[in-house]
Amino acid sequence: MTVIESQDHRDLRAAVAALGRRHGQSYDRATLWAEAGKLGYLGVNLPEEYGGGGGGISELSIVLEESGAAGCPLLMMIVSPAICATVIARFGTEEQKRTWLPGLADGSLSMAFGITEPDAGSNAHRITTTARRTADGWSLTGRKVFVSGVDIADATLIVGRTETASSRGAAPALKPCLFIVPRDAEGFHRSAIDMELQAQEKQFELVLDDVRLPADALVGEEDAGLLQLFAGLNPERIMTAAFAIGMGRYALTKAVDYAKERQVWKDPIGAHQAIAHPLAQAHIELELARLMMQKAAALYDAGDDVGAGEAANMAKYAAGEACVKAVDQAVHTLGGNGLTREYGLAKLVTAARVARIAPVSREMILNYVSHQSLGLPKSY
Repeated sequence: MTVIESQDHRDLRAAVAALGRRHGQSYDRATLWAEAGKLGYLGVNLPEEYGGGGGGISELSIVLEESGAAGCPLLMMIVSPAICATVIARFGTEEQKRTWLPGLADGSLSMAFGITEPDAGSNAHRITTTARRTADGWSLTGRKVFVSGVDIADATLIVGRTETASSRGAAPALKPCLFIVPRDAEGFHRSAIDMELQAQEKQFELVLDDVRLPADALVGEEDAGLLQLFAGLNPERIMTAAFAIGMGRYALTKAVDYAKERQVWKDPIGAHQAIAHPLAQAHIELELARLMMQKAAALYDAGDDVGAGEAANMAKYAAGEACVKAVDQAVHTLGGNGLTREYGLAKLVTAARVARIAPVSREMILNYVSHQSLGLPKSY
């Protein structure tokens, strides 16, 4: 593995950066999504035989990072091509691949992802959304929260569980399973969550009330749920890192440009170390986070799910911290101007925290590293 990007990766960065500059901070999400799909960027990680670019998460993370650095991040890239399309490409039936992957690759279709539940939080083992076999397929019942983009997605990949008999009256064992639920499925209800966060993609609570699904709605094997689940969650963490790094770079660029021009006394404020050093530190921390993200993506693309799991969590943690610091320092560099709509930084103060909280909190990542990497005992 090399830390130096290939020429193809550099060319991809340049092309996506140019697309981002054309759309800018006032971008229309649907228009940008359609153009990115037409140019092949949304499906760059998907197999060529299904309309993709034949690359991997390494390439897709570049697309998200550069669009974010241009001020027009596409949050649904974390969900639709990174999680859902990856899971279908790896574990879906041939029919599921033919049905979904070409559209997910060119942007004509999109898919949301529902895993978080009101009473489960970060503990995926407490998922209660239950799938029961029926005469002709499945019935799905449960609730999900903080599901992005359900209103604009053609379907949602829902994480549920099938019940298995347990001995001596114990609770049924968790057997995670994944189902494709069409947006207009009967019994599939959504309600928008009122968020302070300003984002073009809205958050929803879902209620699944005896949603009847055909047998082929199940993705992969019923008993291989955990393997399939983490095949999607590792790319989710890598792409969240890309999202955070792009946002941090955008904020840092705004601050640096301002510090070069803003003059209060005889020199631009960027000449003062109290301004320059924190910006330099933010740049260093973003670059370090990108290196870990590149490592995680390379391990995942090489098929090392275990190694990618550790690196993906570390990358997400590092990128979230670096992003928050970069945004905060950018706002402070601009002073009062950093809180105005004109400069577009104030809204990032809230948005930057998303990378610390979702899709898994930094505290849970520290738990993971302390247990899995360091071998320390669990407290839970």
